Amino acid sequence: MRNIIITGLLVFLLACNRKPFVEHKVKLEKKANDCLSIQPSFRLNSNFGGERYEFEKCLPADYDKASVVSERVGDTVLVHFPLPSGSYQPAVFQVTLDIDSYPRYTILKIDEDIYTIIPSDK
Repeated sequence: MRNIIITGLLVFLLACNRKPFVEHKVKLEKKANDCLSIQPSFRLNSNFGGERYEFEKCLPADYDKASVVSERVGDTVLVHFPLPSGSYQPAVFQVTLDIDSYPRYTILKIDEDIYTIIPSDK
């Protein structure tokens, strides 16, 4: 019994020694072939696995979701959608962005847009 308690305590202490990280998953769904009908809405859904953000963004019609970069700087998560140089055919995409980060972040910056993330009391 004593060994079980000691093992459980060691596992708990080792689990608490986590280093800061940020991971993201992006899903892009093309909605329109021009950026005239882009909606400014921004939706957040938070759960134990992280946060999910849903919004529309104007990107090149053949945009590759592997180009999206995320990083953590202090209590801020930076997400960047790099655009190719030169001209390209724009399109509206429905973006679903899942972010998993430790420790909790309070600011999210997506390209030039900044959002303050306030945890709920409930």
